[in-house]
Amino acid sequence: MGGLLSRLNEEKKVDKSTASASSILESASTQVLSSFEKLKEKVHTKLIDDMPAAIMAEQNLDKKRAMLKDRIGVVIGEESPKLNIVLSTRETELMTNTLLDDMVGFGPIQPLLDEEDISEVMVNGPYQIYYEKKGKLVLSDIKFKDNDHVMRIIERIVAPIGRRIDESVPYVDARLPDGSRVNAIIPPLALNGPTITIRKFKKEALGVADLIKFGTLTPEMATFIEACIKVRLNIVVSGGTGSGKTTTLNILSSFIPEDERIITCEDAAELQLRQPHVVRLETRPANIEGKGAVPMRELIKNTLRMRPERVIVGECRGGETLDMLQAMNTGHDGSLTTAHANTPRDMLSRLETMVLMSGMDLPVRAIREQISSAINLIIQQSRLKDGSRKITYLTEIQGMEGEKIVTQDIFRFEQSGVDENGKIIGRLKPTGIRPKFASKFAEFGIHLPPNIFTDTSKGW
Repeated sequence: MGGLLSRLNEEKKVDKSTASASSILESASTQVLSSFEKLKEKVHTKLIDDMPAAIMAEQNLDKKRAMLKDRIGVVIGEESPKLNIVLSTRETELMTNTLLDDMVGFGPIQPLLDEEDISEVMVNGPYQIYYEKKGKLVLSDIKFKDNDHVMRIIERIVAPIGRRIDESVPYVDARLPDGSRVNAIIPPLALNGPTITIRKFKKEALGVADLIKFGTLTPEMATFIEACIKVRLNIVVSGGTGSGKTTTLNILSSFIPEDERIITCEDAAELQLRQPHVVRLETRPANIEGKGAVPMRELIKNTLRMRPERVIVGECRGGETLDMLQAMNTGHDGSLTTAHANTPRDMLSRLETMVLMSGMDLPVRAIREQISSAINLIIQQSRLKDGSRKITYLTEIQGMEGEKIVTQDIFRFEQSGVDENGKIIGRLKPTGIRPKFASKFAEFGIHLPPNIFTDTSKGW
């Protein structure tokens, strides 16, 4: 008997012009795939029941994978004759890789995680898996076997970092060994079945040159932002979900001088700082008894006792915003953070709301004064309709005027149309206005090109 999948391909050559030919093809396909799955299940069961101690004890993942691959080959050779099945070389390789992914990888989604061009993987229950590639969402033909299969993968993700997920704690944030960010949520909250969202971690950290190449910003904007970091301005990177805020924050941090002490605070550590003096802190959820949680607020408060020269908060989501603003206002210049908002003006409203979430009964004017005195610059990041990501505004916070925070755009993106391929046409340009904090550049010995704030296309 030839290879199962090869036999299936041959049977697909049957004339499909008649109903009987179609039914023969369908029946043969089902039988072939059923035999393949039956053998795979039998091999999987034997591997679990009779796993050599040396493989179980091996801590190095690459070595463990290699040892397990050899073991799978042996077991396939033992079990296939019992079912009167002969696999081709390609079928054996397919089965081996599938079993490896299930046992030491992340199951059916492992190939998506291995593909570098894929930036996000979304599992909406066992039978619907999407991924993002080059800014576009694509429905995959990959599937899990059932809800239990998805749950096993979720548990494999969260167990090594001491997190848990069950009916009492039905959602969790975690990260993969490579740093990729994971959110999982399970029934009864997730009605489609266990749901996983993975934001993949770039193996090679992007640099500012990459963002210029992608059209995210211009060389002039990059020069300006670098100067802003070096003169220790407090900066918020604003943007919607998936707009690239964390990537931009990583690149901003690369401009921090290497002789400074940097402390980062994150819910799930994913920043990739390259400086030698970096202390990374991560929040901790409550244990099974509901105790021991260390929220972001406590982390930021403790950070201020650690003599930071720069504080970087991965994302402000709630009451910790007040602690971040107070840090910025009490001598911790050059601090950086991100937050969710669609425009710089929306960002100011969001900051007000998040300060109120701290539980402090502060007048709105007092909150706005805190914001206007703490933050110097908002970098607005957007994911456009064509999937591209761009910095759409660099906005200075100039201070208060009456009850209102005054802002001024220094650079902005202007869209002029859409081409025949659906790509957005536009350009990033200066507004022609120099920021009020420009005098700081000279104090630090930084001299920007005289025309950096000039839109030459309009003759400014």
